[in-house]
Amino acid sequence: MDDFEPLLRQQADYYRARAPEYDDWFFRRGRYDRGPQANADWQAEVALVRAALERFRPEGDVLELACGTGLWTQQLLATAGSITAVDAAPEMLALNRERVRSAAVRYVQADLFAWRPDRRFDAVFFGFWLSHVPQERFESFWNTVAESLRPGGRMFFVDSKYEPTSTARDHRLGDPEEGLARRKLNDGREFRIVKVFYKCGEVQKRLQGLGWAAAVRETPKYFLYGEGRRAVESAAAG
Repeated sequence: MDDFEPLLRQQADYYRARAPEYDDWFFRRGRYDRGPQANADWQAEVALVRAALERFRPEGDVLELACGTGLWTQQLLATAGSITAVDAAPEMLALNRERVRSAAVRYVQADLFAWRPDRRFDAVFFGFWLSHVPQERFESFWNTVAESLRPGGRMFFVDSKYEPTSTARDHRLGDPEEGLARRKLNDGREFRIVKVFYKCGEVQKRLQGLGWAAAVRETPKYFLYGEGRRAVESAAAG
């Protein structure tokens, strides 16, 4: 066990407890309502990322890591033949099932820091998960993504930029260099979690160093997103 284990257990507990109110964040409700202009900016940038994912067009057998309540699973189903949706929180998986209602989705409850794929996939997607991976586990996480892909397989991800209006009104983002955050639920309970605000160029450089051919982009305020495949395999195919 390393020094991150207690923090990661608390992070997992937070997302289990947060499951019923998770969508408030995405749809800018309650504590996450930042007013008409900020909400409109958010939704416009969500649309930019969704359009990029639509162009990416994940097909065949798709793996979704940290699938959450199904906000992205729904979109993946538009082109995927099948989806394996993995999340540590049974509460998230239950909400995902209720929202998606598709026999094409196989659900797996697992700790993503310990999970390993039982098969290979044509595409891997993860939304708002990379920022919850400690910097020290960045490489091992991307190795798991690589292990999950068939030769020629592709990945797509989206995550958060450092922007105070992206979170609840009663949250403080804290020091972006620290990689930690304190989060509060609607009932007042507080948790400490990992929250790393990666920068666009930083992620692209680190992925290149790990053998990925990736294009990482950002929206004006809120989101970082990227797509790619293993560069070594791309070179061999060429």
